[in-house]
Amino acid sequence: MTNGPRSGLTAVSTALLAMSRHLEVRDVLKTIVVSARELLDAEYAALGVPDDHGGFAQFVVDGISEEEWKAIGPLPRQHGILAAMLKEATTQRLADVREDPRFEGWPDAHPEMSDFLGMPVADGDEILGALFLANKKTTAQRPPTEPGDCAFTAEDEELLGVLAQHAAIALTNARLYERSRELTIAGERARLAHELHDAVAQKLFSLRLTAQAATALVDRDPARAKGELQQVAQLAAEAADELRAAVVELRPAGLDEDGLIATLRTQVKVLDRAHAAHVTFAVHGVRALPAAQEEAMLRVAQEALHNALRHSGAERVEVVVSRVGPVVALRVTDDGQGFDPSAVRRAGRHLGLVSMRDRASGVGGRLTVTSEPGKGTTIEMEVPGV
Repeated sequence: MTNGPRSGLTAVSTALLAMSRHLEVRDVLKTIVVSARELLDAEYAALGVPDDHGGFAQFVVDGISEEEWKAIGPLPRQHGILAAMLKEATTQRLADVREDPRFEGWPDAHPEMSDFLGMPVADGDEILGALFLANKKTTAQRPPTEPGDCAFTAEDEELLGVLAQHAAIALTNARLYERSRELTIAGERARLAHELHDAVAQKLFSLRLTAQAATALVDRDPARAKGELQQVAQLAAEAADELRAAVVELRPAGLDEDGLIATLRTQVKVLDRAHAAHVTFAVHGVRALPAAQEEAMLRVAQEALHNALRHSGAERVEVVVSRVGPVVALRVTDDGQGFDPSAVRRAGRHLGLVSMRDRASGVGGRLTVTSEPGKGTTIEMEVPGV
């Protein structure tokens, strides 16, 4: 513990604020574990999220190096002390976990742990995880404990209880966010599939009619038949372009694997090949952003590119990601026909602007639309840099 109520309250406040900043489940779990270990001055901390098969879907540790963690081996099962926290929803404060009758031993590479404080993380009746700390550090502020006493105090237990309550809220919010993102991606895929069907079906229908006309003209008007066959080739190329462009957008996994910059660069290259407009990409001073911001920026870029390539008649489209002071900006600019944003709003047409604004605001950013008839369009999204 720290030197008094004021510093203790500041530490708790810092830990709770850190948890609230993250939207990804894995980031929230890591923040909870790091905050708990630092707050209660423990050597080790861990948080396990159980699965439905007696194991853990996720298990995050702090105080153990990557090499040590790999050497320990497979994730623990839900047994012993961990099972008591998960199944009985009880707090466990032990002077020496190794002497508890439920203790079932460590893997050979596991660090030795003695004093132990464990607590379930619960949302109502649902147990979300098991949070535990081990090996309270000896400090000048804490006198040595009596034999048989746990180094973690009742005050530590109370403090961990506050942290666990807020951890449950942060973890629930992160799960809801990830679920909403999954639904959003599913909605995007459904929209793209519908759009792909309409665009390609229309071109294939035209292709069929043109091929039939060419067949009828082959004998009596070869010159016209040749013109029709050239049209067939053009329509087939356009249908292939539509397919390529949609396939790029239907592959969101690249963002997790490659990050925003590499994913955007790849997509822009494909779109440049697939469309008559010249599409370019540039990046200045940006390497990586938090996952939620990268997801939002990618979706805004895709929507803006969709509008520019399908509706604006642009000859050039530029995508730029840059850092300007404390802000990271995405800018998609085209030299197309442009539009009056206020007239679009009055007519109830959105061109995806509402969803783009929602995505930007959802990650603490803002979206700016600059356009007028005959002068092209610029969509700019700004988010706080890290």
